Amino acid sequence: MNKSVANDFVRTNISGFYGDTKIRTLLVGNEILSGSNETWPYLVPAMINLHHALREQKLRKVKVSTPLAMNLFQASVFPPSKAAFRTDLVDSVLKPMLKFLARTRSSVFIDVYPFFEWGANPSNISLDFALFDPSAPKYKDENGLEYENLLDVQLDALVSAMAKVGYPDARITISETGWPSKMDLDQKGADIPNAAIFNRRLVKKMLARPPLGTPLRKAKVIDTYIFALFNENLKPGPTTERNFGLLYPNGTHVYDIDLTGNKNESEYEPLPPVPPEAAPGSLKLWCIANPQIDMGALGAALSYACGEGSADCAPIQPGGSCFFPNNTVSHASYAFKDYYNKFHKIGGTCVFAGAANLTTVDPSKPMFC
Repeated sequence: MNKSVANDFVRTNISGFYGDTKIRTLLVGNEILSGSNETWPYLVPAMINLHHALREQKLRKVKVSTPLAMNLFQASVFPPSKAAFRTDLVDSVLKPMLKFLARTRSSVFIDVYPFFEWGANPSNISLDFALFDPSAPKYKDENGLEYENLLDVQLDALVSAMAKVGYPDARITISETGWPSKMDLDQKGADIPNAAIFNRRLVKKMLARPPLGTPLRKAKVIDTYIFALFNENLKPGPTTERNFGLLYPNGTHVYDIDLTGNKNESEYEPLPPVPPEAAPGSLKLWCIANPQIDMGALGAALSYACGEGSADCAPIQPGGSCFFPNNTVSHASYAFKDYYNKFHKIGGTCVFAGAANLTTVDPSKPMFC
């Protein structure tokens, strides 16, 4: 974004609304550093140009930043005192960005989800620790600091990494955090009770007065945004991606929550019981085609599975052992099954933009060969 484009953007999208609308921060992109490195060199210059455009139009109170994801780190967030940024990001992007943010007194915006950190390592991180349970065993860092919850570990990992590149006092804002209330059969921990507990305790923690901060930033206020207000019923990806909201798309509550921080846990109505989860490895799942989806979308998903997805589709080619029955639903189910069996243990999902479903019922022929 050059200076002219930045000026036009601010004039069109900010200046005319400022005053009537409370605009505090202009965020450039979303988790840009999680995508292709082709865009990285343009991120900080775009932020600088937008900052200058705001100043030229006398909007000096509007800050500029960009949301970052937790994949910035070279390794684990444990222990947080040892956390460091990825070497491919430090000199090229992060140092110039942190210099700009410090100079303009803006915040580092971070999308931080204990749900994903716990979900990636549930055998070593307790669910109670991720859910702010005061009875959960504490984690002690090598520097002697004790941690009572996973969110503080993640935030202090960021603090430590910033200190290692020369910005120990950079401000932090949590641009996204939350917990999903529904999941696929091959996921765990995402249900209404856990989502309600996480977000209720998050609100109490972040609105505590005096502020609690983190072990490395005691008594510091950390502005925090909950993701999300509404469930995103049309969003692609795993079921969890569509169920982070506090409200359903029709505006009704997924669960009761007080966003003022005044309500204690004992004042809420009892939550439903946590639904039972199958023991790891005990649930046999099949990934099959969703016959209700548009056939064009199903065909596109089939092409992806057999191409970029690297499913073995030779048996469903003409003359192959599983070519019959010769229809898109049967061929897609075969390809989805093969893809899921190969890759689900390393992160592959049964989604295919809504073209696939998981089932615990063993599908018989003619759907599967």
